[in-house]
Amino acid sequence: MVLLLLLLLTGQTACSSPSTEVAAQEVQEPTETFTQRRVVVGADSLVRGRLLDRNDSVLVATGTLHLLKLPRKAPLDTLALAKLLGWGPTTIRQRIANALPYDNAPAGYPVNLRLTAAEAARVRKARKQWPTLVLSTQTGRRYTANAGAAVLGYPAAEAQAFFNQAQRTVRGRYYRLRNGGVEGYYNGLLTGRPGYLHPLIDSLGENRGSWATDTAFRQGQDLHLTIDTRLQAYAEQLMGNRKGYLVALDPKTGEILAYVSGPVYDPATLTAPDQAKVRSEMLSDENRPLINRPAMLANPPGSVFKLVNAAVALQLGAIKPSTGFKCDQTLIKCVHYHPRPSSLTMGLKYSCNPYFYQTMRNLIQRVPDSLAGDTVAARHANLAEWRRYVRSFGLDSVLGVDIPREAPGFLPTPAYYDKARRTRNWTYRSIYSLSVGQGEINITGLQMANITAIIANRGWYYPPHLVRGIGDDGPLPRFTKKRYTLIDSANFAALLPGMIGVMQRGGTAETSSLADVGITVAGKTGTVENSEGDDHAAFVGFAPADNPKIVVAVYLENAGFGATAAAPCAVLVMEKHLRGPIAPKRKNWEARIKHRARNGY
Repeated sequence: MVLLLLLLLTGQTACSSPSTEVAAQEVQEPTETFTQRRVVVGADSLVRGRLLDRNDSVLVATGTLHLLKLPRKAPLDTLALAKLLGWGPTTIRQRIANALPYDNAPAGYPVNLRLTAAEAARVRKARKQWPTLVLSTQTGRRYTANAGAAVLGYPAAEAQAFFNQAQRTVRGRYYRLRNGGVEGYYNGLLTGRPGYLHPLIDSLGENRGSWATDTAFRQGQDLHLTIDTRLQAYAEQLMGNRKGYLVALDPKTGEILAYVSGPVYDPATLTAPDQAKVRSEMLSDENRPLINRPAMLANPPGSVFKLVNAAVALQLGAIKPSTGFKCDQTLIKCVHYHPRPSSLTMGLKYSCNPYFYQTMRNLIQRVPDSLAGDTVAARHANLAEWRRYVRSFGLDSVLGVDIPREAPGFLPTPAYYDKARRTRNWTYRSIYSLSVGQGEINITGLQMANITAIIANRGWYYPPHLVRGIGDDGPLPRFTKKRYTLIDSANFAALLPGMIGVMQRGGTAETSSLADVGITVAGKTGTVENSEGDDHAAFVGFAPADNPKIVVAVYLENAGFGATAAAPCAVLVMEKHLRGPIAPKRKNWEARIKHRARNGY
């Protein structure tokens, strides 16, 4: 039996041995290897997208820049060069001085001057007479207007000279992070991207599939801005060298029509090769022109915030439209002499501080049913509820505007006061400054304009934005989503008679009325107390009052009363947008504002 089993096993081994050897040979045969390659598509044809205004006028495009390099050692006849270029003697001296990074730069410091195509052509024709001049061209951003610097920003790749200068200043990093504008915010879409293919290639050079996901070539996209260039330029003339901001927007869409940060400057300054001295002066300027004020600076709003407090008080039942209060100046000073405010409309028209002191007191000292008798708990609960309603206006958080580094502002919480007052037993008297938009509350210019748009719309808004179209598409999706506050529309409607009254006889801004041209403006003035100097002037408003097409918020630092400094600027922008020409009645007024703007006061 054992012998039989051995014979069977031997037979099986003999039968299976050849096939096993064949299988082993097949496994041992070398496998073919593939080469991973990465192929770039379209890199040479990438062009950065353009910036166009709301009327499709090109504001910024990539094009040829003509640069004239002056000789470093040989003497230069600047008067003769000025004649060649078609410049005056003062112009050429100033242009050369602006190209130097600092005064008294050593002789022979390299100077490159930007020329127009016509000026470059003159230099080429006179090449034999001017052998020491070097004319070159490079590709860069070209600006067709000298307005909108805070909106347009700059591509970082072209601002290295500015970055190098900024790093040598105390505020350098601060400026670098905050001035990119839409060029910085939409950089990826403007730049576009090359396509990438990832083929697997065999030993014969044949394509055997992909080793990674391919990406398609995408040309740089044009950005269609919401800005009206003519309105922007006009608003910048009214701001000039003064510190402050002006924001105008369409309340029905959230599209920003004008966006001014003062002092204003030419948008080409931060990237131009012949503006080193100008950049250096701006970096050290105590007025900080490089700060993007509407988005980055949050300040107490002053009396314009009475509109928000009134709406919340109406919603929570602290007052009614018919509620009147005595103008009791033992509570808080009132700078306007006026009749007793017998209603909310009169309180707004006269901007009566005691009226809104008592309005806010009613809000904070309300005693909810669940907290009867517990005044400390009631004050905490009421302040928290006030804050919840106010936050629905988009405050104490970023609105999400398409510009870098937007500030959220600040609304105090009960816990904040517990810590600041070092007790939970703080009283309304210690926080009453909130009633007139002072104290701890801070909001940005964008938020101030958005608050006014909410009132114009009776309770809703689209987030403010600067780009209405990307290529052939619309704006970013979040800008098409309507947002609602926690306030009923009827309570916003109750504010309108008082805001119209502000612009009428006896109102705080009666001299800024546009009634002579048939435009009813609804507005609110504000004068913001400033312990470090002159008060700040503020104004918000919209027109026409019954069908708002433009909202304007103005804030002028150290300018005094909102009624006399900020309101005139706002209504001129409204008139320019709605009518075009400024009425003869306001021409002298307009000229005085522009003169002050040029001189920075």
